[in-house]
Amino acid sequence: MPKEYVKSNRKSLDMEQLQDLRFPMIMVLGSSMVTIRDMLNWRKGSVIELDRVAGENVDLEINGKIMAKGEVVVMNNHLGFRLVTLLSPEERLKSL
Repeated sequence: MPKEYVKSNRKSLDMEQLQDLRFPMIMVLGSSMVTIRDMLNWRKGSVIELDRVAGENVDLEINGKIMAKGEVVVMNNHLGFRLVTLLSPEERLKSL
Protein backbone atom coordinates (compact mmCIF):
# COMPACT_ATOMS: atom_id res chain seq x y z
CA MET A 1 0.00 0.00 0.00
CA PRO A 2 1.59 3.34 -1.04
CA LYS A 3 2.26 5.99 1.58
CA GLU A 4 0.03 9.00 1.51
CA TYR A 5 1.73 12.35 1.83
CA VAL A 6 -0.04 15.32 3.31
CA LYS A 7 1.09 18.78 2.33
CA SER A 8 2.09 20.83 5.36
CA ASN A 9 0.66 24.28 5.96
CA ARG A 10 4.10 25.43 7.15
CA LYS A 11 5.89 27.97 5.03
CA SER A 12 9.36 26.80 6.14
CA LEU A 13 11.20 24.31 8.31
CA ASP A 14 13.28 25.39 11.27
CA MET A 15 17.00 24.54 11.57
CA GLU A 16 16.32 21.85 14.19
CA GLN A 17 14.23 19.87 11.68
CA LEU A 18 16.69 20.38 8.82
CA GLN A 19 19.69 19.14 10.81
CA ASP A 20 18.47 15.53 10.81
CA LEU A 21 18.04 15.26 7.01
CA ARG A 22 20.47 12.84 5.33
CA PHE A 23 22.10 13.26 1.94
CA PRO A 24 24.60 11.12 0.01
CA MET A 25 28.15 12.42 0.41
CA ILE A 26 30.75 11.73 -2.28
CA MET A 27 34.47 12.53 -2.39
CA VAL A 28 35.49 13.29 -5.97
CA LEU A 29 39.15 12.50 -6.61
CA GLY A 30 38.94 13.56 -10.25
CA SER A 31 37.37 12.64 -13.55
CA SER A 32 38.33 11.31 -16.93
CA MET A 33 36.77 10.68 -20.32
CA VAL A 34 37.24 7.13 -21.62
CA THR A 35 36.01 5.28 -24.65
CA ILE A 36 33.98 2.11 -24.32
CA ARG A 37 36.86 0.32 -26.09
CA ASP A 38 39.29 1.44 -23.37
CA MET A 39 36.86 0.53 -20.60
CA LEU A 40 36.34 -2.97 -22.04
CA ASN A 41 40.12 -3.46 -21.98
CA TRP A 42 40.45 -2.68 -18.26
CA ARG A 43 41.98 -5.47 -16.22
CA LYS A 44 42.93 -5.84 -12.58
CA GLY A 45 45.76 -3.36 -12.02
CA SER A 46 44.74 -1.01 -14.87
CA VAL A 47 45.50 2.64 -14.13
CA ILE A 48 43.04 5.36 -15.16
CA GLU A 49 44.49 8.86 -15.46
CA LEU A 50 42.43 11.58 -13.77
CA ASP A 51 42.27 15.31 -14.47
CA ARG A 52 43.91 16.26 -11.16
CA VAL A 53 47.51 16.51 -10.02
CA ALA A 54 48.67 14.28 -7.14
CA GLY A 55 48.25 16.15 -3.85
CA GLU A 56 45.58 18.50 -5.26
CA ASN A 57 42.46 19.01 -3.12
CA VAL A 58 39.48 16.76 -3.74
CA ASP A 59 35.85 17.90 -3.85
CA LEU A 60 33.24 16.90 -1.30
CA GLU A 61 29.83 16.69 -2.95
CA ILE A 62 26.53 16.44 -1.15
CA ASN A 63 23.39 15.93 -3.19
CA GLY A 64 25.43 16.56 -6.36
CA LYS A 65 26.71 19.99 -5.24
CA ILE A 66 30.29 20.85 -4.20
CA MET A 67 30.20 21.86 -0.52
CA ALA A 68 33.88 21.73 0.40
CA LYS A 69 37.39 20.98 -0.75
CA GLY A 70 39.87 18.95 1.22
CA GLU A 71 42.57 16.35 1.20
CA VAL A 72 42.58 12.58 1.53
CA VAL A 73 44.17 11.34 4.76
CA VAL A 74 44.79 7.91 6.30
CA MET A 75 43.48 7.30 9.84
CA ASN A 76 43.86 3.88 11.50
CA ASN A 77 44.20 2.19 8.07
CA HIS A 78 41.02 3.91 6.80
CA LEU A 79 40.79 6.71 4.28
CA GLY A 80 39.41 9.98 5.59
CA PHE A 81 38.84 13.54 4.45
CA ARG A 82 40.39 16.67 5.98
CA LEU A 83 38.44 19.86 5.24
CA VAL A 84 40.52 22.64 3.69
CA THR A 85 37.83 25.04 2.44
CA LEU A 86 34.12 25.00 3.18
CA LEU A 87 31.12 26.97 1.93
CA SER A 88 29.36 29.06 4.56
CA PRO A 89 26.30 27.44 6.21
CA GLU A 90 24.01 29.72 4.21
CA GLU A 91 25.71 28.80 0.90
CA ARG A 92 25.54 25.10 1.77
CA LEU A 93 21.80 25.27 2.52
CA LYS A 94 21.06 27.25 -0.67
CA SER A 95 22.73 24.64 -2.85
CA LEU A 96 20.76 21.74 -1.37
